[in-house]
Amino acid sequence: MDARPILFTLARVLDEEGLEVVMIGNAAAALHGAPVTTLDFDFLFRKTPAHLRKLKAVAKSLGAMLLRPYYPASDLFRIERDEDSLHVDFMSRIDGVRSWEALRSRASRIEFGGHALMLADLADMIRSKRAAGRPRDLAVLEILERALHEKKKIENDKT
Repeated sequence: MDARPILFTLARVLDEEGLEVVMIGNAAAALHGAPVTTLDFDFLFRKTPAHLRKLKAVAKSLGAMLLRPYYPASDLFRIERDEDSLHVDFMSRIDGVRSWEALRSRASRIEFGGHALMLADLADMIRSKRAAGRPRDLAVLEILERALHEKKKIENDKT
């Protein structure tokens, strides 16, 4: 599956609605070069009344539904669109990350059609997956750690 059209659309709509997010999860790891696959997109956002209104506007702009799944009880908000199985999760907290500001300060910017998405630092994603400790998170740790090592090696070779 080519995720670029979806990423272009997400970047545009998030920008137009003014919802500041940081992409986390396997889709973000793949954009960092990790050889992982996923069928959904995960974002961290600050849960405020204004941001919740913007999140509702994002769902409306995408022609999707905003859901509040409670498994387990969490601050998860999910945007789903049946016609193409679009599935986007927005969380206000993740394991292993102390604050939105800290995660945001280490995030990198990637452009999609003139609209930017912020990607969580790969080290933060590794820390979060390790802290979560779920089997599906632990299963990709070695892959993400290898990708981080390769990324650092490439950066060091440039200097």
